[in-house]
Amino acid sequence: MSATTMAASMAVLASPPPTSISSSSRTPSFVRMHSNVKPPMVSARFRVLAGKKESASPPPPPPPPPPAAAKEETPAVKPPPIGPKRGAKVKILRPESYWFNGVGSVVAVDQDPSSRYPVVVRFEKVNYANISTNNFALDEVTELK
Repeated sequence: MSATTMAASMAVLASPPPTSISSSSRTPSFVRMHSNVKPPMVSARFRVLAGKKESASPPPPPPPPPPAAAKEETPAVKPPPIGPKRGAKVKILRPESYWFNGVGSVVAVDQDPSSRYPVVVRFEKVNYANISTNNFALDEVTELK
């Protein structure tokens, strides 16, 4: 190797990497130095929101709620419960039921008036599918005394 070639290679090795970065580049300097590292992904929406400056004052606080004395509402009266009470013994009146004319105990009654079969009844005897509970309509059960 000649002295000039050696001096030129030493100058290249000794010179630091360029530090001037164009303003259009958004790649951090550590990524440019290490080419195998990918830059972090930042969505365009974040950049728009992050660059936005608030020039207007913050919105005024919401008005205070009216005083409690102004509200003169009567408490809502609960409607009476529908159907038999929980634990009551009922006789089944649905002819196509496995438990027709049988007696079971009420597990729950759905209080929603739009429910078609609100009464859940549990039986001691299981049907052919090994099931011991079923739902019935209000007119398909009668409460036993």
